This record gives sequence, C-alpha cells and structure tokens, in this order.
Amino acid sequence: MARLNRNHPLPLYAQLKDSLRADILAGKLRAHQQLPSERDLCARFRVSRMTVRQALLDLTREGLIYSRIGKGTFANTPKIDQELKTLSGFSQDVQARGSHPASRVLKARIVRADDALAQRLNILPNSETVLLARLRIADKIPLAIETVHIPHARVPNLLRHDFATESLYAVLEHEYGFRLTRAEQTIEAGLADARQATLLRLDLPAPVLKMERVTYTDQGILIEHVHSIYRGDRYKFHSTLEVGN
Repeated sequence: MARLNRNHPLPLYAQLKDSLRADILAGKLRAHQQLPSERDLCARFRVSRMTVRQALLDLTREGLIYSRIGKGTFANTPKIDQELKTLSGFSQDVQARGSHPASRVLKARIVRADDALAQRLNILPNSETVLLARLRIADKIPLAIETVHIPHARVPNLLRHDFATESLYAVLEHEYGFRLTRAEQTIEAGLADARQATLLRLDLPAPVLKMERVTYTDQGILIEHVHSIYRGDRYKFHSTLEVGN
C-alpha cells in the first residue's frame, strides 16, 4: 500500500481509497482476502477513523470490497465488464475471461404461458413453454439468476438434457438447428427481493441489474424469452456509440 501525501490536493480518504483500489486491481489483495482492520489502517496511514471509513464506503459502493458483520471487510473481484454488442451465452462469456462457469438448475419443467409471456414470445396464451431457471456461477461465486422460456413445440424433449452442465445455446443449435443471431434487450436497475438475495448471497438492501431479452434465430424465429437478475456489485455493461449523421 502506497504512502499518503499530506501536501497533495487530493483528500486523504481519496488517496487511501486509490491505494486500496490499486492493490485490489493488481491482485496484491486477492479476491475474498480480508483487509486490515479500521484500527490497523488508521495506524498504518496515520489518519482518522472517519477518513478510513469514508474510503471503505466508497470502495464498497464501487463493488471492490464487501463487509461481513462480525467478520470484517474483504476484497471483492473486479466487476465483470460485458459489452452490449455480441450475443453469447453465460458460460462462453465467463470462460473468455479465464474463469470457471457453473450452473445450478432451480426449475426445469413445462408451464403454460400467461397472456404477458405469450405476447413476448408471440404465441397463443396457454401454450406450453419450457421453463428453465438457473443460478449462474463463476469461480464458485453466484452472479446471476437466469429464467428462460421457450415455446415447447419448437424444442420437444429439451428437458432430457442436464443444463447444470450443458450449454442451452449449443443444444439449440446442434440438436434443433436454431442458430441464434439477434436479440432485443432491456436493462434496468432494481433491488433484490429476499429469495434473490439468498441465492446470490447478498445482504439486503442489494442493488441488482434486471435484464429482459427476446432472442431470434437466423431465420427470424423468436426462440426464447430471458429474464435475468445480475448482482449489481459484480456486473457492469458498456456499449460503443457513434455520432449519428
């Protein structure tokens, strides 16, 4: 950890925050490694407890650290930065970042579409759909809850697959001939409910990102509706914009 410069115009809490952030991003403080206590940080940097608490609060808001009551403060892994340009599956994204994906199936069954879901999937109300809900995990950390609905008529026998280990998109392409090429997606901020917080190991109140998507094949067939809840402390999305004519 770097020393603080008391002659620098940047406030001491901001310098401390930058020093801790640099250590986390450089891997000097590994993911889930405990940070020194507030008292130790005060002594090491010769600052007040208020200064330390402000630095830690800012790092918590950035998602770089988290606290456990009675246990202390720990380094978090940096947020996953997902570009809003390429349509790809969760496992593919996680592997591309050098991490290890896993899934836990929460629900896998045939359900009838209500009016709202039928409209989103462009099918008749009460039509059968395949419901697949999974907890999405990277390096043993739960990151998202993903709920997918697919018209059952398009994918008979889909549920004979084990989607705790298999890729849904790979099965859709190789077994059913559906190559997914386009999607329409919305993202909004929200708060996790009690069940979501439990699954994602979050302390309430917990910010989340809510994503809703419909996906099309290369033949223009609307194949799925997806609703996902992402941990707000672990995900961020970005896109590249160009000035219009």
